Amino acid sequence: MKEILKAIEERDCKKVANLLYYKVDELSDEELGEVLKKAEGLALECNDLELYKLVVYYYHELLGVDKIGEFEKMAEEKESFEVKFELADLYYLIGELEKSLELHRSLLEEEAEKGHKENIAKVYYNMALIHEELQEFEKAKELMEKAEEIYRELGDEKDLLHVAIYKAYVTFEMGETYRAKAMLAELLPKVLDDKRLLSELHLSYEEIFEEDDNYEAALQECLYAMVHARETEYYDVAFDALIDVIWQLFLDDDFETVYLNMDMFAGAFPELGDFFNGVKALALYKDGKMEEEELGKTIEKVKERRLLDLLELLGEAEL
Repeated sequence: MKEILKAIEERDCKKVANLLYYKVDELSDEELGEVLKKAEGLALECNDLELYKLVVYYYHELLGVDKIGEFEKMAEEKESFEVKFELADLYYLIGELEKSLELHRSLLEEEAEKGHKENIAKVYYNMALIHEELQEFEKAKELMEKAEEIYRELGDEKDLLHVAIYKAYVTFEMGETYRAKAMLAELLPKVLDDKRLLSELHLSYEEIFEEDDNYEAALQECLYAMVHARETEYYDVAFDALIDVIWQLFLDDDFETVYLNMDMFAGAFPELGDFFNGVKALALYKDGKMEEEELGKTIEKVKERRLLDLLELLGEAEL
């Protein structure tokens, strides 16, 4: 909590947002209320709409406090693309998909009249995310292609590659696995100098291998994604993907695959070494290859509450 409060005092909105995402589970309701109140004030003072969206989301999801009406009032008063765009994304985050689509369609019409191509591309991309969530993959791909066309016209190579990676992933979700792999492979040489995009690409491969029950390959892709995502907002996404794979392996009682691969992660991420050693020990214990006392000694070395909670969750995994 002290770290978050310090970032708020330093008026570092991006750091506050990152810390909230990473540390929110460690806070009590009282502490979270205090932090969100201060973060809300900072976001409004600095007009940081992304931070404000995150604060409103946590109020809604974790404390049951509805501040969405305040966000909607702001959107009505400011009448700007940015605030409406973030509000539409907030609807998406809280599961109000139709409401989000409705606002995105309204934004699309407004921005088309103004000829703001970059904003139109952003809306197309977000609408594609919603249709993908609704498992309307053909529509999602169609919208991705529209966003691609605009970014190509604008000469925006980075966003063009970002959309292309996502389009490859949607292609996989449509059942065209080998086509999706080929699309990602074609993009790979083009993103080698961009850690964020490289991480996104490896996460797409991870999803493909996991769907094929090829967990060795999925774990390897998680490793690549985490390594490349260091110091980017995708690091937590990559870490969460890894935990999802490990969770599935525990559900399948495939403990050997877990304990044989954890040294790889401990070596790449020494700051998380105690945690990965804990995961390894838990898998060994579940497989009858470690005594409970030794397991306890290993887990005792993990100090961070969030990581301990993950170990506890894995320990309870069952079909």
